[in-house]
Amino acid sequence: MEIKPLNHLSEHLQRLIKGQLWAKVIIGIALGIALGLILNPQNGYVSASISEKAASWLDMPGQIFLRLVQMVMIPLIFASIITGIISNSSENLKSMGLRLLTYFMITTVVSITIGMVLSYAMQPGKYLNKLGGLPGSNSNSELATESVGSSSIPETIANLIPNNPLEAMITGEMLGVVIFTIIIGVAITQLPKRLFDPVIHFTEAIQKICMIVVSWAMQLVPFAVFGMMAALMARIGSDIIAGLGYYILVVFIGLVILVAFYLLVLRIFTDMSPWKFLKAVRGPQLLAFSTASSAAVMPLSMKTADNDLNVSSNISDFVIPVGASINMDGTALFQCVSAVFLAQAYGIELSLIEIILLSATIVAASIGTPAVPGGGVIILASVLEGAGIPTGGLIVIIGIDRILGMFRTAVNVTGDLTACVLFQKWFGTAKTPAPKTN
Repeated sequence: MEIKPLNHLSEHLQRLIKGQLWAKVIIGIALGIALGLILNPQNGYVSASISEKAASWLDMPGQIFLRLVQMVMIPLIFASIITGIISNSSENLKSMGLRLLTYFMITTVVSITIGMVLSYAMQPGKYLNKLGGLPGSNSNSELATESVGSSSIPETIANLIPNNPLEAMITGEMLGVVIFTIIIGVAITQLPKRLFDPVIHFTEAIQKICMIVVSWAMQLVPFAVFGMMAALMARIGSDIIAGLGYYILVVFIGLVILVAFYLLVLRIFTDMSPWKFLKAVRGPQLLAFSTASSAAVMPLSMKTADNDLNVSSNISDFVIPVGASINMDGTALFQCVSAVFLAQAYGIELSLIEIILLSATIVAASIGTPAVPGGGVIILASVLEGAGIPTGGLIVIIGIDRILGMFRTAVNVTGDLTACVLFQKWFGTAKTPAPKTN
Protein backbone atom coordinates (compact mmCIF):
# COMPACT_ATOMS: atom_id res chain seq x y z
CA MET A 1 0.00 0.00 0.00
CA GLU A 2 1.33 3.45 -0.88
CA ILE A 3 2.09 5.70 2.07
CA LYS A 4 1.50 9.41 1.64
CA PRO A 5 4.64 11.48 2.27
CA LEU A 6 4.54 13.83 5.22
CA ASN A 7 5.05 16.91 3.05
CA HIS A 8 1.56 16.43 1.55
CA LEU A 9 -0.19 16.37 4.90
CA SER A 10 -0.51 20.10 5.55
CA GLU A 11 -1.03 22.46 2.63
CA HIS A 12 -1.41 25.41 4.96
CA LEU A 13 2.00 24.83 6.57
CA GLN A 14 3.56 24.57 3.10
CA ARG A 15 2.09 27.95 2.13
CA LEU A 16 3.54 29.51 5.27
CA ILE A 17 6.99 28.20 4.43
CA LYS A 18 6.73 29.39 0.85
CA GLY A 19 5.64 32.75 2.26
CA GLN A 20 9.18 33.56 3.45
CA LEU A 21 8.72 32.57 7.08
CA TRP A 22 12.45 33.04 7.66
CA ALA A 23 12.16 36.74 6.72
CA LYS A 24 9.32 37.23 9.19
CA VAL A 25 11.44 35.57 11.89
CA ILE A 26 14.37 37.93 11.21
CA ILE A 27 12.07 40.96 11.43
CA GLY A 28 10.59 39.63 14.67
CA ILE A 29 14.06 39.10 16.17
CA ALA A 30 15.23 42.60 15.23
CA LEU A 31 12.10 44.35 16.54
CA GLY A 32 12.11 42.21 19.68
CA ILE A 33 15.72 43.09 20.50
CA ALA A 34 15.00 46.80 20.01
CA LEU A 35 11.93 46.76 22.27
CA GLY A 36 13.70 44.58 24.85
CA LEU A 37 16.58 47.04 25.13
CA ILE A 38 14.10 49.85 25.74
CA LEU A 39 12.31 47.81 28.43
CA ASN A 40 15.51 46.71 30.19
CA PRO A 41 15.50 48.56 33.55
CA GLN A 42 19.29 48.96 33.38
CA ASN A 43 18.81 51.49 30.59
CA GLY A 44 16.65 53.69 32.84
CA TYR A 45 13.61 54.05 30.58
CA VAL A 46 11.21 51.98 32.71
CA SER A 47 11.18 50.65 36.28
CA ALA A 48 12.05 47.05 37.12
CA SER A 49 8.46 46.17 38.03
CA ILE A 50 7.04 47.54 34.77
CA SER A 51 9.79 45.79 32.81
CA GLU A 52 8.99 42.41 34.39
CA LYS A 53 5.26 42.76 33.79
CA ALA A 54 5.81 43.76 30.16
CA ALA A 55 8.25 40.87 29.65
CA SER A 56 5.69 38.40 31.03
CA TRP A 57 3.03 39.54 28.56
CA LEU A 58 5.48 39.66 25.65
CA ASP A 59 6.63 36.13 26.44
CA MET A 60 3.08 34.76 26.31
CA PRO A 61 2.78 34.17 22.49
CA GLY A 62 6.06 32.27 22.54
CA GLN A 63 4.96 30.09 25.43
CA ILE A 64 1.66 29.35 23.67
CA PHE A 65 3.54 28.41 20.49
CA LEU A 66 5.93 26.09 22.37
CA ARG A 67 3.11 24.43 24.28
CA LEU A 68 1.05 23.86 21.12
CA VAL A 69 3.99 22.19 19.40
CA GLN A 70 5.06 20.19 22.44
CA MET A 71 1.45 19.07 22.92
CA VAL A 72 1.53 17.12 19.64
CA MET A 73 5.24 16.24 19.68
CA ILE A 74 4.90 12.76 21.20
CA PRO A 75 2.16 11.56 18.78
CA LEU A 76 3.98 13.18 15.85
CA ILE A 77 7.24 11.41 16.74
CA PHE A 78 5.34 8.15 17.21
CA ALA A 79 3.55 8.38 13.86
CA SER A 80 6.56 9.69 11.91
CA ILE A 81 9.01 7.02 13.08
CA ILE A 82 6.51 4.24 12.43
CA THR A 83 5.84 5.65 8.96
CA GLY A 84 9.58 5.76 8.27
CA ILE A 85 10.00 2.17 9.43
CA ILE A 86 7.12 0.66 7.46
CA SER A 87 8.26 2.59 4.36
CA ASN A 88 11.59 0.74 4.36
CA SER A 89 12.36 -2.90 3.87
CA SER A 90 13.60 -4.73 6.97
CA GLU A 91 17.14 -5.09 5.61
CA ASN A 92 17.31 -1.46 4.53
CA LEU A 93 15.99 -0.35 7.92
CA LYS A 94 18.50 -2.46 9.83
CA SER A 95 21.39 -1.11 7.79
CA MET A 96 20.14 2.51 7.95
CA GLY A 97 19.41 2.36 11.68
CA LEU A 98 22.86 1.07 12.59
CA ARG A 99 24.61 3.57 10.34
CA LEU A 100 22.46 6.42 11.65
CA LEU A 101 23.39 5.60 15.25
CA THR A 102 27.06 5.27 14.29
CA TYR A 103 26.96 8.58 12.42
CA PHE A 104 25.38 10.41 15.36
CA MET A 105 27.99 8.97 17.73
CA ILE A 106 30.84 10.06 15.43
CA THR A 107 29.54 13.62 15.09
CA THR A 108 29.05 13.83 18.87
CA VAL A 109 32.65 12.77 19.44
CA VAL A 110 33.78 15.34 16.86
CA SER A 111 31.83 18.11 18.60
CA ILE A 112 33.29 17.22 22.00
CA THR A 113 36.79 17.11 20.53
CA ILE A 114 36.29 20.59 19.09
CA GLY A 115 35.07 21.82 22.47
CA MET A 116 37.99 20.30 24.37
CA VAL A 117 40.65 21.66 22.01
CA LEU A 118 39.14 25.17 22.05
CA SER A 119 38.67 25.18 25.83
CA TYR A 120 42.29 24.31 26.55
CA ALA A 121 43.64 26.51 23.75
CA MET A 122 41.67 29.64 24.69
CA GLN A 123 41.38 29.07 28.48
CA PRO A 124 38.04 30.87 29.03
CA GLY A 125 37.91 30.04 32.75
CA LYS A 126 41.13 31.82 33.69
CA TYR A 127 39.30 35.19 33.65
CA LEU A 128 36.81 34.06 36.28
CA ASN A 129 38.93 32.38 38.96
CA LYS A 130 36.95 34.32 41.56
CA LEU A 131 34.08 31.89 40.99
CA GLY A 132 35.42 29.77 43.85
CA GLY A 133 33.90 32.18 46.31
CA LEU A 134 30.38 31.92 44.94
CA PRO A 135 27.67 30.27 47.04
CA GLY A 136 26.96 26.65 46.18
CA SER A 137 30.60 25.68 45.70
CA ASN A 138 29.80 22.15 46.75
CA SER A 139 28.08 19.57 44.59
CA ASN A 140 24.75 19.68 46.43
CA SER A 141 23.14 22.27 44.17
CA GLU A 142 19.42 21.87 43.62
CA LEU A 143 20.16 21.80 39.91
CA ALA A 144 22.19 18.60 40.25
CA THR A 145 20.53 15.53 38.94
CA GLU A 146 21.54 11.90 39.12
CA SER A 147 24.99 11.54 37.69
CA VAL A 148 25.26 9.73 34.39
CA GLY A 149 28.31 7.96 35.66
CA SER A 150 26.57 6.66 38.83
CA SER A 151 25.16 3.63 37.03
CA SER A 152 27.13 0.84 35.47
CA ILE A 153 27.35 0.69 31.69
CA PRO A 154 25.20 -2.49 31.40
CA GLU A 155 22.54 -0.92 33.64
CA THR A 156 22.60 2.30 31.64
CA ILE A 157 22.12 0.38 28.39
CA ALA A 158 19.27 -1.69 29.86
CA ASN A 159 17.56 1.45 31.16
CA LEU A 160 17.34 2.82 27.61
CA ILE A 161 14.28 0.60 27.15
CA PRO A 162 11.43 2.16 29.17
CA ASN A 163 9.62 -0.25 31.48
CA ASN A 164 6.61 2.08 31.34
CA PRO A 165 6.18 3.79 27.94
CA LEU A 166 3.26 5.89 29.21
CA GLU A 167 5.44 7.27 32.01
CA ALA A 168 8.16 8.11 29.48
CA MET A 169 5.60 10.00 27.38
CA ILE A 170 4.20 11.89 30.37
CA THR A 171 7.62 12.90 31.71
CA GLY A 172 8.94 13.80 28.24
CA GLU A 173 11.76 11.24 28.19
CA MET A 174 12.19 11.50 24.43
CA LEU A 175 14.88 8.83 24.10
CA GLY A 176 12.65 6.27 25.80
CA VAL A 177 9.75 7.26 23.56
CA VAL A 178 11.91 6.91 20.43
CA ILE A 179 13.19 3.45 21.41
CA PHE A 180 9.68 2.26 22.30
CA THR A 181 8.36 3.56 18.97
CA ILE A 182 11.13 1.87 16.98
CA ILE A 183 10.38 -1.47 18.66
CA ILE A 184 6.65 -1.09 17.96
CA GLY A 185 7.34 -0.02 14.36
CA VAL A 186 9.48 -3.07 13.66
CA ALA A 187 6.81 -5.30 15.23
CA ILE A 188 4.15 -3.73 12.98
CA THR A 189 6.08 -4.85 9.88
CA GLN A 190 5.48 -8.44 10.97
CA LEU A 191 1.70 -8.10 10.96
CA PRO A 192 -0.43 -9.78 8.27
CA LYS A 193 -1.85 -7.49 5.58
CA ARG A 194 -5.39 -7.42 7.02
CA LEU A 195 -4.00 -5.93 10.26
CA PHE A 196 -1.17 -3.98 8.63
CA ASP A 197 -3.36 -1.73 6.44
CA PRO A 198 -5.51 -0.31 9.29
CA VAL A 199 -2.36 0.59 11.21
CA ILE A 200 -1.09 2.55 8.20
CA HIS A 201 -4.36 4.48 7.96
CA PHE A 202 -4.24 5.18 11.69
CA THR A 203 -0.66 6.55 11.63
CA GLU A 204 -1.47 8.67 8.57
CA ALA A 205 -4.44 10.16 10.43
CA ILE A 206 -2.27 10.94 13.48
CA GLN A 207 0.31 12.64 11.27
CA LYS A 208 -2.31 14.76 9.54
CA ILE A 209 -3.97 15.82 12.79
CA CYS A 210 -0.61 16.77 14.34
CA MET A 211 0.46 18.77 11.31
CA ILE A 212 -2.83 20.65 11.26
CA VAL A 213 -2.23 21.70 14.88
CA VAL A 214 1.36 22.62 13.99
CA SER A 215 0.13 24.73 11.08
CA TRP A 216 -2.03 26.67 13.53
CA ALA A 217 0.97 27.15 15.82
CA MET A 218 3.17 28.30 12.94
CA GLN A 219 0.91 31.31 12.42
CA LEU A 220 2.11 32.54 15.82
CA VAL A 221 5.81 32.26 14.96
CA PRO A 222 6.56 35.90 13.99
CA PHE A 223 4.72 37.19 17.07
CA ALA A 224 6.24 34.50 19.30
CA VAL A 225 9.76 35.32 18.14
CA PHE A 226 9.18 39.06 18.63
CA GLY A 227 7.82 38.60 22.16
CA MET A 228 10.40 36.05 23.30
CA MET A 229 13.32 38.18 22.11
CA ALA A 230 11.88 41.30 23.73
CA ALA A 231 11.35 39.47 27.03
CA LEU A 232 14.85 38.00 26.89
CA MET A 233 16.57 41.34 26.31
CA ALA A 234 14.43 43.00 28.98
CA ARG A 235 15.48 40.46 31.61
CA ILE A 236 19.16 39.86 30.86
CA GLY A 237 21.61 42.25 32.43
CA SER A 238 24.28 43.65 30.13
CA ASP A 239 26.87 43.22 32.90
CA ILE A 240 26.35 39.44 32.92
CA ILE A 241 26.86 39.22 29.16
CA ALA A 242 29.95 41.46 29.26
CA GLY A 243 31.50 39.57 32.16
CA LEU A 244 31.14 36.22 30.43
CA GLY A 245 31.74 37.48 26.90
CA TYR A 246 34.96 35.51 26.41
CA TYR A 247 33.27 32.24 27.43
CA ILE A 248 30.38 33.00 25.04
CA LEU A 249 32.92 33.68 22.28
CA VAL A 250 34.61 30.30 22.81
CA VAL A 251 31.26 28.47 22.58
CA PHE A 252 30.29 30.46 19.47
CA ILE A 253 33.61 29.73 17.71
CA GLY A 254 33.20 26.04 18.49
CA LEU A 255 29.68 25.99 17.02
CA VAL A 256 30.87 27.75 13.85
CA ILE A 257 33.64 25.16 13.45
CA LEU A 258 31.08 22.38 13.95
CA VAL A 259 28.83 23.80 11.20
CA ALA A 260 31.90 24.03 8.94
CA PHE A 261 32.50 20.33 9.66
CA TYR A 262 28.92 19.53 8.58
CA LEU A 263 29.42 21.45 5.33
CA LEU A 264 32.70 19.64 4.70
CA VAL A 265 30.99 16.27 5.20
CA LEU A 266 28.26 17.26 2.76
CA ARG A 267 30.84 18.37 0.22
CA ILE A 268 32.79 15.11 0.48
CA PHE A 269 29.95 12.59 0.55
CA THR A 270 27.24 14.30 -1.54
CA ASP A 271 27.05 16.57 -4.57
CA MET A 272 25.14 19.30 -2.69
CA SER A 273 26.71 22.74 -2.57
CA PRO A 274 27.26 24.01 1.00
CA TRP A 275 25.75 27.37 0.02
CA LYS A 276 22.65 25.70 -1.40
CA PHE A 277 22.29 23.71 1.81
CA LEU A 278 22.64 26.78 4.04
CA LYS A 279 20.08 28.67 1.95
CA ALA A 280 17.62 25.78 2.19
CA VAL A 281 17.91 25.32 5.97
CA ARG A 282 17.78 28.98 7.02
CA GLY A 283 14.10 28.69 7.99
CA PRO A 284 14.59 25.86 10.54
CA GLN A 285 17.82 27.48 11.76
CA LEU A 286 16.12 30.80 12.47
CA LEU A 287 13.15 29.15 14.16
CA ALA A 288 15.53 27.03 16.25
CA PHE A 289 17.52 30.15 17.13
CA SER A 290 14.45 32.06 18.25
CA THR A 291 12.72 29.24 20.20
CA ALA A 292 15.81 27.36 21.51
CA SER A 293 13.85 24.11 21.16
CA SER A 294 14.78 21.32 18.73
CA ALA A 295 11.39 19.69 19.30
CA ALA A 296 9.52 22.84 18.26
CA VAL A 297 11.41 22.94 14.95
CA MET A 298 10.95 19.27 14.08
CA PRO A 299 7.86 19.69 11.83
CA LEU A 300 9.49 22.55 9.92
CA SER A 301 12.71 20.51 9.58
CA MET A 302 10.69 17.70 8.02
CA LYS A 303 9.08 20.07 5.55
CA THR A 304 12.43 21.61 4.65
CA ALA A 305 14.03 18.20 4.13
CA ASP A 306 11.19 17.09 1.86
CA ASN A 307 10.61 20.29 -0.12
CA ASP A 308 13.94 22.10 -0.27
CA LEU A 309 16.57 19.36 0.20
CA ASN A 310 14.73 16.76 -1.93
CA VAL A 311 14.92 14.11 0.78
CA SER A 312 12.49 11.22 0.52
CA SER A 313 9.77 11.21 3.16
CA ASN A 314 10.68 7.75 4.38
CA ILE A 315 14.16 9.10 5.21
CA SER A 316 13.14 12.39 6.83
CA ASP A 317 10.26 10.81 8.77
CA PHE A 318 12.80 8.53 10.48
CA VAL A 319 15.98 10.64 10.71
CA ILE A 320 14.47 13.93 11.96
CA PRO A 321 12.55 12.55 14.99
CA VAL A 322 15.46 10.31 16.02
CA GLY A 323 17.94 13.14 15.49
CA ALA A 324 15.83 15.60 17.51
CA SER A 325 16.02 13.16 20.42
CA ILE A 326 19.61 11.89 20.38
CA ASN A 327 21.67 14.03 17.98
CA MET A 328 22.67 17.00 20.16
CA ASP A 329 26.10 17.95 18.82
CA GLY A 330 25.75 21.65 19.61
CA THR A 331 24.60 20.83 23.13
CA ALA A 332 27.49 18.38 23.62
CA LEU A 333 29.99 21.05 22.58
CA PHE A 334 28.36 23.56 24.96
CA GLN A 335 28.48 21.08 27.84
CA CYS A 336 32.13 20.31 27.13
CA VAL A 337 33.23 23.95 27.01
CA SER A 338 31.13 24.80 30.07
CA ALA A 339 32.54 21.95 32.15
CA VAL A 340 36.15 22.85 31.34
CA PHE A 341 35.35 26.55 31.78
CA LEU A 342 34.02 25.99 35.30
CA ALA A 343 36.90 23.65 36.18
CA GLN A 344 39.38 26.34 35.11
CA ALA A 345 37.39 29.04 36.94
CA TYR A 346 37.53 27.03 40.17
CA GLY A 347 41.22 26.23 39.65
CA ILE A 348 40.58 22.48 39.21
CA GLU A 349 43.22 20.68 37.14
CA LEU A 350 41.78 17.76 35.20
CA SER A 351 44.10 14.85 34.40
CA LEU A 352 44.06 13.13 31.02
CA ILE A 353 42.02 10.24 32.44
CA GLU A 354 39.54 12.68 33.97
CA ILE A 355 39.24 14.51 30.64
CA ILE A 356 38.52 11.21 28.87
CA LEU A 357 35.91 10.23 31.48
CA LEU A 358 34.38 13.71 31.27
CA SER A 359 34.13 13.39 27.48
CA ALA A 360 32.50 9.95 27.76
CA THR A 361 30.01 11.33 30.29
CA ILE A 362 29.13 14.20 27.96
CA VAL A 363 28.54 11.75 25.08
CA ALA A 364 26.08 9.80 27.23
CA ALA A 365 24.48 12.93 28.69
CA SER A 366 23.99 14.66 25.34
CA ILE A 367 21.96 11.69 24.07
CA GLY A 368 19.47 12.17 26.87
CA THR A 369 19.27 15.96 26.73
CA PRO A 370 15.64 17.17 26.54
CA ALA A 371 14.88 18.96 23.27
CA VAL A 372 13.39 21.92 25.14
CA PRO A 373 14.76 25.32 26.23
CA GLY A 374 17.15 24.93 29.17
CA GLY A 375 17.59 21.19 28.70
CA GLY A 376 21.35 21.52 28.21
CA VAL A 377 21.87 23.16 31.61
CA ILE A 378 19.76 20.54 33.41
CA ILE A 379 21.92 17.72 32.03
CA LEU A 380 25.13 19.73 32.53
CA ALA A 381 24.54 19.50 36.29
CA SER A 382 24.95 15.71 36.16
CA VAL A 383 28.09 16.07 34.00
CA LEU A 384 29.69 18.44 36.52
CA GLU A 385 28.76 16.29 39.49
CA GLY A 386 30.21 13.19 37.85
CA ALA A 387 33.50 15.03 37.17
CA GLY A 388 33.74 16.48 40.69
CA ILE A 389 33.26 20.08 39.49
CA PRO A 390 31.13 22.26 41.81
CA THR A 391 27.65 22.63 40.36
CA GLY A 392 27.26 26.00 42.07
CA GLY A 393 29.03 27.51 39.06
CA LEU A 394 25.90 26.88 37.04
CA ILE A 395 24.48 30.02 38.65
CA VAL A 396 26.78 31.99 36.36
CA ILE A 397 25.86 30.06 33.22
CA ILE A 398 22.10 30.14 33.78
CA GLY A 399 22.07 33.91 33.29
CA ILE A 400 23.27 33.59 29.72
CA ASP A 401 22.02 30.09 28.89
CA ARG A 402 19.13 31.39 26.81
CA ILE A 403 21.54 33.13 24.44
CA LEU A 404 23.83 30.10 24.17
CA GLY A 405 20.81 27.83 23.84
CA MET A 406 19.62 29.70 20.78
CA PHE A 407 22.94 29.17 18.99
CA ARG A 408 23.43 25.53 19.98
CA THR A 409 19.84 24.61 19.05
CA ALA A 410 20.33 26.07 15.56
CA VAL A 411 23.45 23.89 15.22
CA ASN A 412 21.56 20.81 16.49
CA VAL A 413 18.91 21.31 13.81
CA THR A 414 21.60 21.85 11.16
CA GLY A 415 23.14 18.52 12.17
CA ASP A 416 19.80 16.71 11.79
CA LEU A 417 19.25 18.15 8.30
CA THR A 418 22.83 17.27 7.33
CA ALA A 419 22.10 13.67 8.35
CA CYS A 420 18.95 13.72 6.19
CA VAL A 421 20.92 14.71 3.08
CA LEU A 422 23.60 12.10 3.74
CA PHE A 423 21.15 9.25 4.32
CA GLN A 424 19.13 10.30 1.28
CA LYS A 425 22.35 9.82 -0.69
CA TRP A 426 23.04 6.41 0.87
CA PHE A 427 19.56 4.91 1.29
CA GLY A 428 16.97 7.16 -0.37
CA THR A 429 15.26 6.71 -3.69
CA ALA A 430 15.53 9.29 -6.43
CA LYS A 431 13.09 12.14 -5.93
CA THR A 432 11.93 14.71 -8.42
CA PRO A 433 12.48 18.22 -7.04
CA ALA A 434 9.31 20.01 -6.05
CA PRO A 435 8.26 22.56 -8.67
CA LYS A 436 8.85 26.19 -7.68
CA THR A 437 5.75 28.33 -7.38
CA ASN A 438 5.50 32.08 -7.24
